[in-house]
Amino acid sequence: MSNTLLQPYLFFNGCCEEAIEFYRTALGAEVLMTMRYKDNPDTPPPGMVPAGWENKIMHASFKIAGNTVMASDGCGEDGGFHGFSLSLALPDEAAVNRAFAALAAGGQVKMPLTKTFWSPCFGMLADRFGLGWMVTVAEETHS
Repeated sequence: MSNTLLQPYLFFNGCCEEAIEFYRTALGAEVLMTMRYKDNPDTPPPGMVPAGWENKIMHASFKIAGNTVMASDGCGEDGGFHGFSLSLALPDEAAVNRAFAALAAGGQVKMPLTKTFWSPCFGMLADRFGLGWMVTVAEETHS
Protein backbone atom coordinates (compact mmCIF):
# COMPACT_ATOMS: atom_id res chain seq x y z
CA MET A 1 0.00 0.00 0.00
CA SER A 2 2.97 2.30 -0.50
CA ASN A 3 1.09 4.19 -3.25
CA THR A 4 -1.94 4.78 -1.04
CA LEU A 5 -2.85 8.42 -0.33
CA LEU A 6 -5.51 10.12 1.73
CA GLN A 7 -6.13 13.68 0.57
CA PRO A 8 -8.96 16.07 1.36
CA TYR A 9 -11.22 16.97 -1.56
CA LEU A 10 -13.14 20.19 -0.88
CA PHE A 11 -16.23 21.43 -2.73
CA PHE A 12 -16.68 25.21 -2.71
CA ASN A 13 -20.09 25.53 -4.41
CA GLY A 14 -19.07 28.09 -7.01
CA CYS A 15 -16.25 29.95 -5.25
CA CYS A 16 -13.33 27.53 -5.65
CA GLU A 17 -11.12 29.95 -7.57
CA GLU A 18 -11.63 32.60 -4.86
CA ALA A 19 -10.85 30.03 -2.15
CA ILE A 20 -7.64 28.88 -3.86
CA GLU A 21 -6.46 32.47 -4.21
CA PHE A 22 -7.31 33.07 -0.53
CA TYR A 23 -5.20 30.06 0.55
CA ARG A 24 -2.41 31.09 -1.81
CA THR A 25 -2.28 34.52 -0.17
CA ALA A 26 -3.01 33.43 3.42
CA LEU A 27 -0.89 30.27 3.58
CA GLY A 28 1.38 30.34 0.55
CA ALA A 29 -0.53 27.53 -1.16
CA GLU A 30 1.13 26.34 -4.34
CA VAL A 31 -1.36 25.68 -7.13
CA LEU A 32 -0.49 22.45 -8.92
CA MET A 33 -3.28 22.39 -11.50
CA THR A 34 -6.74 23.67 -12.36
CA MET A 35 -9.22 22.37 -14.89
CA ARG A 36 -12.38 24.24 -15.78
CA TYR A 37 -15.64 22.59 -16.80
CA LYS A 38 -15.21 23.96 -20.34
CA ASP A 39 -11.92 22.03 -20.60
CA ASN A 40 -13.54 18.66 -19.80
CA PRO A 41 -12.74 16.29 -22.69
CA ASP A 42 -15.95 14.35 -21.95
CA THR A 43 -19.43 15.84 -22.24
CA PRO A 44 -21.04 15.70 -18.79
CA PRO A 45 -24.51 14.17 -18.48
CA PRO A 46 -27.33 16.68 -19.11
CA GLY A 47 -28.18 18.68 -16.00
CA MET A 48 -25.05 17.65 -14.08
CA VAL A 49 -23.26 21.01 -14.37
CA PRO A 50 -25.24 24.19 -13.68
CA ALA A 51 -25.79 26.54 -16.61
CA GLY A 52 -23.15 29.25 -16.80
CA TRP A 53 -20.51 27.22 -14.95
CA GLU A 54 -18.22 26.59 -17.92
CA ASN A 55 -15.50 28.80 -16.37
CA LYS A 56 -15.91 27.32 -12.88
CA ILE A 57 -13.32 24.87 -11.58
CA MET A 58 -14.08 21.21 -12.21
CA HIS A 59 -10.88 20.03 -10.51
CA ALA A 60 -7.90 21.69 -8.87
CA SER A 61 -5.06 20.62 -6.67
CA PHE A 62 -2.78 22.70 -4.52
CA LYS A 63 -0.25 22.20 -1.76
CA ILE A 64 -0.38 23.70 1.70
CA ALA A 65 2.59 22.97 3.97
CA GLY A 66 3.69 20.18 1.63
CA ASN A 67 0.28 18.45 1.64
CA THR A 68 -1.92 18.14 -1.42
CA VAL A 69 -5.50 19.40 -1.19
CA MET A 70 -7.93 18.87 -4.04
CA ALA A 71 -10.89 21.13 -4.72
CA SER A 72 -13.77 21.88 -7.06
CA ASP A 73 -16.70 24.19 -7.48
CA GLY A 74 -18.79 21.01 -7.39
CA CYS A 75 -21.93 20.62 -9.44
CA GLY A 76 -24.23 22.99 -7.57
CA GLU A 77 -24.75 20.89 -4.46
CA ASP A 78 -25.19 22.72 -1.19
CA GLY A 79 -21.90 23.97 0.15
CA GLY A 80 -20.69 23.75 3.67
CA PHE A 81 -18.04 21.96 5.66
CA HIS A 82 -19.46 20.16 8.66
CA GLY A 83 -18.02 17.53 10.94
CA PHE A 84 -14.32 18.06 10.24
CA SER A 85 -11.51 20.62 10.32
CA LEU A 86 -8.11 20.81 8.69
CA SER A 87 -5.29 20.78 11.23
CA LEU A 88 -2.32 22.99 10.40
CA ALA A 89 0.82 22.46 12.51
CA LEU A 90 3.45 25.16 12.06
CA PRO A 91 7.01 25.40 13.41
CA ASP A 92 6.60 28.26 15.90
CA GLU A 93 4.20 30.70 17.54
CA ALA A 94 4.99 33.52 15.10
CA ALA A 95 3.99 31.30 12.15
CA VAL A 96 0.83 30.20 14.00
CA ASN A 97 -0.11 33.82 14.71
CA ARG A 98 0.37 34.82 11.06
CA ALA A 99 -1.59 31.88 9.64
CA PHE A 100 -4.38 32.18 12.20
CA ALA A 101 -4.84 35.89 11.52
CA ALA A 102 -4.81 35.35 7.74
CA LEU A 103 -7.33 32.48 7.88
CA ALA A 104 -9.58 34.32 10.34
CA ALA A 105 -9.95 37.36 8.03
CA GLY A 106 -13.63 37.37 7.12
CA GLY A 107 -14.18 34.16 9.06
CA GLN A 108 -15.17 33.27 12.60
CA VAL A 109 -12.82 32.50 15.47
CA LYS A 110 -14.13 29.50 17.43
CA MET A 111 -11.29 29.38 19.97
CA PRO A 112 -8.78 32.23 20.14
CA LEU A 113 -5.09 31.34 20.13
CA THR A 114 -4.07 30.19 23.58
CA LYS A 115 -1.64 27.94 25.42
CA THR A 116 -2.93 24.42 25.98
CA PHE A 117 -1.52 21.37 27.71
CA TRP A 118 -0.45 20.00 24.30
CA SER A 119 0.75 23.19 22.59
CA PRO A 120 2.17 26.58 23.50
CA CYS A 121 -0.19 28.09 20.91
CA PHE A 122 -3.43 26.58 19.56
CA GLY A 123 -6.64 28.02 18.12
CA MET A 124 -9.68 27.06 16.05
CA LEU A 125 -11.62 29.00 13.43
CA ALA A 126 -13.85 28.75 10.40
CA ASP A 127 -12.46 30.69 7.46
CA ARG A 128 -14.60 32.90 5.22
CA PHE A 129 -15.65 29.83 3.21
CA GLY A 130 -16.84 28.02 6.34
CA LEU A 131 -13.91 25.58 6.34
CA GLY A 132 -12.80 24.67 9.86
CA TRP A 133 -9.15 25.00 10.84
CA MET A 134 -7.16 24.02 13.93
CA VAL A 135 -3.85 25.88 13.96
CA THR A 136 -1.08 24.85 16.33
CA VAL A 137 2.64 24.80 16.94
CA ALA A 138 3.99 21.52 15.60
CA GLU A 139 4.84 18.94 18.22
CA GLU A 140 8.55 18.81 18.83
CA THR A 141 10.19 15.58 17.79
CA HIS A 142 12.62 14.01 20.19
CA SER A 143 15.53 11.85 19.06
